[in-house]
Amino acid sequence: MTTFPQLTAGLPDGAFANDGLLTKRFLRATALAALAPIGGELLWDLGAGSGSISIEWCRLSATNRAVAVERQSDRVDRIRVNAATHSVTSQLEIRRGAIAELLPLLPAPDAVFVGGGVESITLDAAWDRLRADGRLVAHSVTAESDAILLGAYQTHGGELTRVAVETAEPIGRFTGFRPCRTVTCWAATKL
Repeated sequence: MTTFPQLTAGLPDGAFANDGLLTKRFLRATALAALAPIGGELLWDLGAGSGSISIEWCRLSATNRAVAVERQSDRVDRIRVNAATHSVTSQLEIRRGAIAELLPLLPAPDAVFVGGGVESITLDAAWDRLRADGRLVAHSVTAESDAILLGAYQTHGGELTRVAVETAEPIGRFTGFRPCRTVTCWAATKL
């Protein structure tokens, strides 16, 4: 795999071994901008998948740390590979298991990212454990999770946005744009 010297968020998707469930480049950059790492902070990456969010968080400052929580063992293995590829193994703790069972055991975070399959119990528990002035960002791709994010937005404020990205690709001898799945993003700071 190629090394990536860039220090901004939004590495190419190919920079991460994954099984197709990956926070895509533009959404990853958007999430990291909303997470607003300042150095010396702890991120929880819940439902970490490939670990791309937590890995990029760690790459942005040598003093940042992250805990990637993932229940599937094959994905945990990929996170380890990705962490080694991007030289952040000492900054990244990987925990395998159910989010609800692991959250009470983790140190309080400065920031939290919740990917794709948002559930109320996870969002509420993460918000409760988040430090004052901490940031929480959640992405949703389903109507059920969108409803949860709308409720969180109505309760806690922040920003609720929908992001749609289209990428150019060949259509015969021409070029067209293929839409990616639209993602709802909720970002809030705990006061």
